[in-house]
Amino acid sequence: MLRRTVAQELCEAGAVEINGAAARSSRAVREGDRVRIKRRGRLLTVRVASLPAVRQPSKADAASLYEVVSDERVEDDDAVL
Repeated sequence: MLRRTVAQELCEAGAVEINGAAARSSRAVREGDRVRIKRRGRLLTVRVASLPAVRQPSKADAASLYEVVSDERVEDDDAVL
């Protein structure tokens, strides 16, 4: 499954927030945005550090594009994907 497809499914399920608001898959992110993703009993919050210069950055370059703010376990009442 493609990463974009997974991102779309998470957005449709209400598991993604950008700066505290529910995210739609069509929403562009900007430097400094905080993205929260709830998935499989975890809540991951990252800050967008920069945007890629190319459409598909390498895995090594992709890691420098965000900063993990927090990664916590949460109750899995409404498990998403």
